[in-house]
Amino acid sequence: MTSIADPEALIRSEDSNHPANLICSLCRNFYTHGWVTGTGGGISIRDRDEDHDHVFIAPSGVQKERMLPENMFVMDFSTKQYLRTPPALKPSACTPLFMAAFTKRGAGACIHTHSQAAVLCTLMSKGKTFSIANIEQIKAIPKPSTGGYMGYFDTLTIPIIENTAHEEDLKDSLEKAIEEYPETCAVLVRRHGVYVWGDTVWKAKTQCESLDYLFELAVKMWQLGLDPAGPITPVEE
Repeated sequence: MTSIADPEALIRSEDSNHPANLICSLCRNFYTHGWVTGTGGGISIRDRDEDHDHVFIAPSGVQKERMLPENMFVMDFSTKQYLRTPPALKPSACTPLFMAAFTKRGAGACIHTHSQAAVLCTLMSKGKTFSIANIEQIKAIPKPSTGGYMGYFDTLTIPIIENTAHEEDLKDSLEKAIEEYPETCAVLVRRHGVYVWGDTVWKAKTQCESLDYLFELAVKMWQLGLDPAGPITPVEE
């Protein structure tokens, strides 16, 4: 393991926006949404500047609303070596998936939820993608090909990959989906949940919230016999 003079200094800070503190507060927030019940789901933040490039990773098996900074793992991004490992804990099983978002997309944060709306969208969608169109909230989702955001009349398409018995085994299929869908900021996992990433932790949070709104809305549209990706129906006079 790469050595560092004081590993504990990596997770000690009075700054609420320090990654070790922020992961804990965001996990408590996600818990209230029902996204990370039990010990499922999580978030990883990549913290980089001129003198370091660190990845903060939550542990496996710790309830998200009870997470503390001292539970955090810290990895050096370039060497993939852990600079800090809390005793008696294992890093999140999501770690290879988080790293895929950092490596393939240069993300600053990646969020994984077990949102019921996300799971239902993977079951109600036909084929290997979820699509929704003509909804105002789509405008919160980035469109990399333009450097801006999606428009009201755009169709949002998110790839769906099949679940595996062990989370780390999703890495190859998630990386393939990232490559095949260069416009996406998320990948759905059938019967499991969703991975969402952003350039910064706040963009990742905004995109995750917006996507979950769209997932929930799509489920309700299906229940009403409406096609989430269908055209705008003219209003009768």
